[in-house]
Parts: sequence; C-alpha cells; structure tokens
Amino acid sequence: MTDAFVDLCTMENKIKGKVVAITGASSGIGEATAIMLAAQGAKVVLGARRKDRLEDLVGRIKAAGGEAVYLVTDIKNHGDLVQLVHLACETFGRLDVIVNNAGIARLSRVDAVQVSDWEEMIDVNLKGTLYGIAAALPIFLKQGFGHIINIISTSGIKIVPLQGVYAGTKNAVRTITEAMRQESGGLYRVTGISPGLVNTELIDHIKDEAARIAVKEKAAQIAITPDAIAAAVTYAISQPDHVEVGDIVVRPSVQD
Repeated sequence: MTDAFVDLCTMENKIKGKVVAITGASSGIGEATAIMLAAQGAKVVLGARRKDRLEDLVGRIKAAGGEAVYLVTDIKNHGDLVQLVHLACETFGRLDVIVNNAGIARLSRVDAVQVSDWEEMIDVNLKGTLYGIAAALPIFLKQGFGHIINIISTSGIKIVPLQGVYAGTKNAVRTITEAMRQESGGLYRVTGISPGLVNTELIDHIKDEAARIAVKEKAAQIAITPDAIAAAVTYAISQPDHVEVGDIVVRPSVQD
C-alpha cells in the first residue's frame, strides 16, 4: 500500500483539530466553509461585520458538535484582523490556516468614474486581504507552519466590461499570492482559489442596477453553490504538510 493511497484514505482526518480563521464568515462562501470544516473537526474562528449572523452560525456549529468562536470584524481595519488571529491563538493555542474570503463587487464601466466604489473595493478586496496576511504571518513564522488561503475570482482571469476595477483588485491579490508562495520557502503554505459565478449575497450588493439584474439572471441559470468553493478550501487544507496546492479554479462547467 503506497503512502499516497494511505494519505487519500485518511484525508478527512487531516482537517480534524486544525484551527482555521475565516473572514466574511457570516454568509456565502465563508459560512459554507465554516460549516464544512467544523463538520470535519476543525476549530473555526469566524470574522464578519454582522454579529447576529455570526452568533447564529456559531450556535449551529456547536449544536452539531463542532467548535467555533467569533469576533465582529471589519477587514478594512488592520487591528480587527490582528484581534481575530489573537482570538484563535488565545482560544485554541495556535492558528493553522487563515482564509481571506471577505470581498465586495461594485461593477460599473471605468468611464463611469465611480471613485468611491473603486476605493471601497481596494480597501476590502486588496487591503483587507493584505491585513489578513499581515495578521497571520507573524504567527506562522513564529510557529514554523501555517497556511494562507486567498479567495480570488475568475473575474481576474477573463477580463470583461463592468468588472475592470473589481478584476484589478482580484488580480492584485493573485499576484501577491503567487509571490508569497515563492517567498515562503516551504515554511508556510499559500493557496489561491478563484471562484466563478457562485450563488451568494455578493450579487445583491452590486450597486449598478442593470449589472445586478444581468448577473442575477445569469446566476439563476448557471451559478454553483458556495459548498463547491468550501470543498476546494477543504481539499487544499487536507493535503499532507509537504504538499501545497497553489492555485484552484472552481466555476460552473458552462461558464465562459
């Protein structure tokens, strides 16, 4: 029996006991990831802005026999991410993984010059991810292990109208993720996951009405569920310590 076969058969056990911090955990991909990991024995540390949803999610996870704590977290505030990581270490003694998931989409033509929307996407999608990285890296360097998972987007792979600035922020994260992977020297793992069209509340928050309606109509036809992305996160974490999954793209099979 090969080592690879043994690893495959025991993959689920590699999740058990992992301490995983997740941003944007109150809905969508973050919520699905928290539930899936907790069901496999991970200890999840959940950050988002909506306290009521975090409380409800933690309650559901605990009722199912899982372990979870939460902290109201605004990823535009570096200090909030530091506190989220601190909560993980204080509660569970370490941090194994941070999933930088929180993000927003403000879709419009570049010549519409929606500067405030640009700034918000840069603050959340780019700076918020960097703040999560900055909060976790000192812990990982001290421990000698860790795993950074950045949720990116296929919008940064195929460039289309209305998504220029949004895709720009996601491609910046893609570049940072690959640079970190090369810099890590195996001391910590780095994974980028690019979801395609997923049925989440992100669509509801698109300000441009025409764009929101168009995306909603397309999502109703082809969108995949957040569980598909949660499964990709779980797969990346499940690998043996010496195996790094650098890049995963998960999208509807019929998406262009």
